[in-house]
Amino acid sequence: MTDQLRHQVADDAAAAGGQEGDGNPVPLRARFVDRSNVSYPAVEEGAWPPVIIRKAEIAQEVERLSSLPRPADGRRASWIVHPLSDEPGLGLAPGIRVSLEVLLPGERTSPVRHNSSQVGFCIEGAGFTAVGGEKISFQQYDVWCMPSLTTYFHENDTSERHVRLVYSNAPVLEKIRVHFVDEHPPEEPAGWNQGSDDIGEHPIAHVFAMREGGPLLMSYERLINPEVIEQHPIHWPWAEVKRELDKLTALGPKYRGRRLYLLYNPATGRANGTTNSFFATITIRPPGIVDRPHRHASAAINYFFAGSGWSRVAGRRYEWGAGDLMLTAPGWSIHNHASNDEPVYELTIQDSPFHISNDSLMWQEDLKNPPRLLGSQRGFETNRDGE
Repeated sequence: MTDQLRHQVADDAAAAGGQEGDGNPVPLRARFVDRSNVSYPAVEEGAWPPVIIRKAEIAQEVERLSSLPRPADGRRASWIVHPLSDEPGLGLAPGIRVSLEVLLPGERTSPVRHNSSQVGFCIEGAGFTAVGGEKISFQQYDVWCMPSLTTYFHENDTSERHVRLVYSNAPVLEKIRVHFVDEHPPEEPAGWNQGSDDIGEHPIAHVFAMREGGPLLMSYERLINPEVIEQHPIHWPWAEVKRELDKLTALGPKYRGRRLYLLYNPATGRANGTTNSFFATITIRPPGIVDRPHRHASAAINYFFAGSGWSRVAGRRYEWGAGDLMLTAPGWSIHNHASNDEPVYELTIQDSPFHISNDSLMWQEDLKNPPRLLGSQRGFETNRDGE
């Protein structure tokens, strides 16, 4: 407890007629903050400026992690943190943590589970992840998702080192103090998703209108037993994704869109996600392609694993190349990307599903027109079916 908070607790205890430490809880006093006649500040473009982690920096950290004695839990890992990020909830963007993780040949991590979800991306070597009773054997540039509160471990069953980037929504949960991490999980969580979800025969009505055409009420029984949409790990092998992605090179230079595919998890529904917090897209940029400037409330982090190019973000130009990781789009920053004279492949992690779920995904595809609220308002169209 800080000294300032101690003094406040003592003052509140005196006001309440009690004493700190006498066994009785002492309530803190809330403040009233007068906001009368106070205008809301405009959305700050680029509150967190772009940052680039160069291939050489990543390689140096991989070597450092590889040189360490094996940790007790087997997890050789470093968080990649934006210089403006602070505790709690360190991340490369306010709601996105990126971890660099290494496993040497024959090593395995200890099982763990947590209520944050993850997207894994292999950037070197191969191995497998055992998650929720399933085995995902991955190669370089494969992507897979790991649901929340599902026990998993990683193993390197090859003769070469493997390296992963892991993207997590843990910073959001840490900021609101509800990130649960179980480092000694049961092999199978007892009772999880067991039993019937059917409560429809209960004698009470669980959802009903107070009057014809009026607002609805829901029972407590349904409130604590909502519809279950099971989350499963999903694996997107790079070889298969690339085969489909390369077909998008046929879209001509007049195409007004981005040549990408979302690695879609149907359990996320209308949120269009890979997890309920993030989408993962893989993009191909043929040589000499320059995207139209646009912006969105969601933040985006790109890993460029082939080719080179540049991004213009909030009026500043940033050069990048293969093996670089970049916070390319801080929330609501105007940005666009371009390829040089060779094809570019990139993985983008963006927290759009989080915003759709919170009804906050403002998106401005054309800067000449007002933004729209995706998920609640009609979105945008491209000219893919014509010029």
